[in-house]
Amino acid sequence: MQKIKKIIKKKNKSNIICLTAYSKNIAAILDKHCDIILVGDSLGSVLYNFKSTKEVTLEMMINHASSVKLGVKKSTLVVDMPFKTYRNSKEALKNAKKIMNKTKCDAVKLEGGKKIIHIIKTLINNKIPVMGHLGILPQTDKKFIFKGKKVPERYKILQDAIALQNAGVFSIVLECTEKNLSKMITKKIKIPTIGIGASANCDGQVLVTDDLLGLNKSKYKFVKKYSNLNKIIDKAVKGFKAEVQDKKFPTNKHSFLV
Repeated sequence: MQKIKKIIKKKNKSNIICLTAYSKNIAAILDKHCDIILVGDSLGSVLYNFKSTKEVTLEMMINHASSVKLGVKKSTLVVDMPFKTYRNSKEALKNAKKIMNKTKCDAVKLEGGKKIIHIIKTLINNKIPVMGHLGILPQTDKKFIFKGKKVPERYKILQDAIALQNAGVFSIVLECTEKNLSKMITKKIKIPTIGIGASANCDGQVLVTDDLLGLNKSKYKFVKKYSNLNKIIDKAVKGFKAEVQDKKFPTNKHSFLV
């Protein structure tokens, strides 16, 4: 719980850094720089080429989160609960306990507002920390359109944020919410907001790590590429291929001699 308290204390003090990881090696690098490492169900599209996160299973999340945990020393580790694993309080508690026990993560993340408040309360009452998620909800939304264009929608998302806070979540991801709405929510609630496509008005930011590294051809406006690992990997593989074909690798240095 100490890690969760540290995240809450960052509200209005320092911007929260959050990135996704699906394996130990990447997690170990991120752990040096991140406050939160998220094992997101985005792994469905990033690793498995699924059309949506709905195809991601509980077992997938647990396997990847277990690997990520091996690389995490200081960051708060949060794991997404996948689609159809928290349809009611009993199911949610059973699966959240399974995630927490098998991965040793610090918290779970659920998508939705007032409709799932009773489920979130059940988890928190059982000492399972929860991160909320509002705005675009990839597990259930049919269209990827930013949220907060019209007043009724803005009001609903704001009320959902307040409800999540009152239920006891320690932070809320705002995905693709309109800039001024993000600002309004961040000012209104006492827990941190973490934005993805939700402007700099949030208390922190999250991106899919593969996107910022240039491994994916992302079509989303909110993604910024900080590197192009595709080119770096391509160059390395070409070098390996050339040396093998020219019999320059392996040399005696890379061989066993008597």
